[in-house]
Amino acid sequence: MSTSPVSSLVSQKQPLLILGGGLMGLAIAHQLARRGQAVLVLSRRRSEAAGFVAAGMLAPHAEGLAGPLLALGQASLAQIPAWVDQVEADSGLACGLRFCGIVVPFATEAERDAYPTAAWGEALDRAELQRQLPGLAGHWQAGLLFGQDGQIDNRRRLMRALERACVNRGVRFEEGSELLELITAPGGAGSAGAGSAGEAQAAGDDPGLAGAATAAIRQLQAVRLRRADGQELTLPCAAAVLACGAWSAQLLPQLPIRPVKGQMLSLQGPIGALRRVIFGPGTYLVPREDGLVVVGATSEPEAGFREGLTPAGQRQLQEGISALLPEAAGWPPMERWWGFRPCSPDEGPLLGTSPIDGLLLACGHHRNGVLLAAITAELLAGLLVPAELPGGLAAGQAELLLAPFRWDRFG
Repeated sequence: MSTSPVSSLVSQKQPLLILGGGLMGLAIAHQLARRGQAVLVLSRRRSEAAGFVAAGMLAPHAEGLAGPLLALGQASLAQIPAWVDQVEADSGLACGLRFCGIVVPFATEAERDAYPTAAWGEALDRAELQRQLPGLAGHWQAGLLFGQDGQIDNRRRLMRALERACVNRGVRFEEGSELLELITAPGGAGSAGAGSAGEAQAAGDDPGLAGAATAAIRQLQAVRLRRADGQELTLPCAAAVLACGAWSAQLLPQLPIRPVKGQMLSLQGPIGALRRVIFGPGTYLVPREDGLVVVGATSEPEAGFREGLTPAGQRQLQEGISALLPEAAGWPPMERWWGFRPCSPDEGPLLGTSPIDGLLLACGHHRNGVLLAAITAELLAGLLVPAELPGGLAAGQAELLLAPFRWDRFG
């Protein structure tokens, strides 16, 4: 991977700041620490991160992704086994990776054949569908089996393993730290005076002013935060990664990221009753090895950051279970929870450079964060601490993968 301008700002002795302690922040911190970089992770509350609430599907094909997002997902899927090996070796904990295959059911063969990723799947008729998914509701007459897709137990295993791997590699944490402001100084033509990234928010209401704000390149100088005890302090830094998920735009208002709330639940089914993930329209069932089945997810963009379960959301999940696997509707529920997906206008992530020199982005992964964690960590670590590693990305591949996911691609 070629050297990036931001890598010249990084000192292996001075901690590089990771803003956000969710799945992306932990994955990037771990990769940087493996390259010998000192890392400090700033996090308000890691338990609220989307990595703890997602279902853990590794499904670029079952999701029907297309274009650059499919290419990014396929690249990440190829790297996941080696990435998980690293996490497990550094943590001593299993991550629950399983390439169990995912089945997408359809009402007709015509719908199946028109699916964007049909070419990567095995076509199933009703008889074959029933063999793969005993008990599947009768109105599903065709399907696609994506045997290369799978899952990882992110909620119970992966997140804990990543935390342990980071600690064992020397990553430091500031838990309970609320990020308040990015402090910047003039860094390019058109800049005028030091200030905060938030100053550009007012310009966001006017396209002309927004363009001028974007043109005024600024340099990251420090991060201001409030600790759990109420103490406010400013941490100087020359380079940082913004990985605050659905909250990223609160720190950098130029980013077109909004929260999309999702509610989920889990059921305790008989061990082995469901061997494949079922990816239905609006509902999916993800079976773990111990019989636990994760069910998701509602999509509630209108909810903003409103927390809590709702009767309507839980009814939607229950109806989705009955429509896919009727017998599972009688399995006892174990947990119910909610979280916030970070969504961009095209549902693709924002990766790489930002409006601020020295600040890299790893946010906006929407519903594919678990899938894209491996490639995001590799790409961002490569920009910050370039290294030629065995099994790493080929020369030029990183640039091709990153290019479609610039923060300013929406005009």
